[in-house]
Amino acid sequence: MAVWALGINHTTAPLDLRGRFAFALDQIAPTLHSLRDDVGSRIGRAPEAAILSTCNRTEIYCAGAQHEIETTVEWLAHSGGVAPGLLRNHSYMLQDAGVARHAFRVASGLDSMVLGEAQILGQLKDAVRVADEAGALGTTLNQLFQRSFAVAKEVRTATEIGAHSISMAAASVRLASQLFEDLRQTRVLFIGAGEMIDLAATHFAARQPKSLVIANRTLERGEKLASRFGGEAMRLA
Repeated sequence: MAVWALGINHTTAPLDLRGRFAFALDQIAPTLHSLRDDVGSRIGRAPEAAILSTCNRTEIYCAGAQHEIETTVEWLAHSGGVAPGLLRNHSYMLQDAGVARHAFRVASGLDSMVLGEAQILGQLKDAVRVADEAGALGTTLNQLFQRSFAVAKEVRTATEIGAHSISMAAASVRLASQLFEDLRQTRVLFIGAGEMIDLAATHFAARQPKSLVIANRTLERGEKLASRFGGEAMRLA
């Protein structure tokens, strides 16, 4: 069984390009169906597939009778409305043992912007769960990810990688505290109302800033999040 992976992250692609390939959790299942239908129509059988999409990375993991990296590149480029060549220049493409090694690093927090952060493991588990529920996860990828989870646990047990690690949200508060003398006199504006903003707002609210505002495309969702922290909401426009 051939295994391959295609991905872009904070080290390979600029933010605007990564944004074109960001999938919310409820978008993953239909996106997986599209991917498997497209690749399957070319090779005769739909591959196993899983998609990990976070604020800093989008990665596609596949397993099938033969490597179909170029087919996967073309599908992803088309889904994001960019030329395959542009995507190829900003992505990493892995095969077999290289896929496993990368998955182990991601699950363990070794490939994160904040070294050792633990949130990525939960996001990877969510991606595997959604792929399984969508019927896209077969024996090969399931074994790969289960082993990744075991490696992540072993890394945190046998090393001190988690002793001083912090989340991206906590890191943003630390940086803000260095830039501004007193966060209690600072107005904070959050763009969006997704998972990372939820986490960041939680950390900032604990510092009791002068005001907290959520700007989001959907006002109702912004208001729901802002109400939890005694803040305000506005439309992103």
